[in-house]
Amino acid sequence: MAIRGPRLEFAVGAFLVLALVSLLVLAFASTNRQFGIGGGSYELSARFSNLGQLRLQAPVKIGGVVVGRVDRIELDPVKFDSVVILAIDKRYAELPADTSAGIFTSGLLGESFIGLQPGGDPEPLQPGDEIAYTQPAIDLIQLVGKYMFGGGAGAPPPPPTDDSPMEAPQP
Repeated sequence: MAIRGPRLEFAVGAFLVLALVSLLVLAFASTNRQFGIGGGSYELSARFSNLGQLRLQAPVKIGGVVVGRVDRIELDPVKFDSVVILAIDKRYAELPADTSAGIFTSGLLGESFIGLQPGGDPEPLQPGDEIAYTQPAIDLIQLVGKYMFGGGAGAPPPPPTDDSPMEAPQP
């Protein structure tokens, strides 16, 4: 028996509303933004000499658990360092003051993320503080090139210069 009349119209309308709500939820979830949902966040900054492929909205992790996102990336016009502004979830507001930050890659060709390593300082970082201990991204192409074309492990030592004393051969 086929549905006709107002019941059919209601069923089609309900299906369309459900589809629209599903698309909106998917759109919000794919942006990785919180949109005021949850407890909010606070900002910390960190300076790096090399960001590698770090991008906006990259995750900030502690022990593999996402605790925040990269909010902004700026250039310090005086020191010419990259300054990364991190938005850390307020649930993790008690990070020790000697926390360190490094830029890592998930797998060989995966996304870059910032890994935080909490220290043992009893004083916590305050909103707006700068993380003092940082480790820049490792450039894998430069590292592979270094080992392929010399300068890596097993490479012969450089030839002596005129200033270095030469040892006489033993008879």
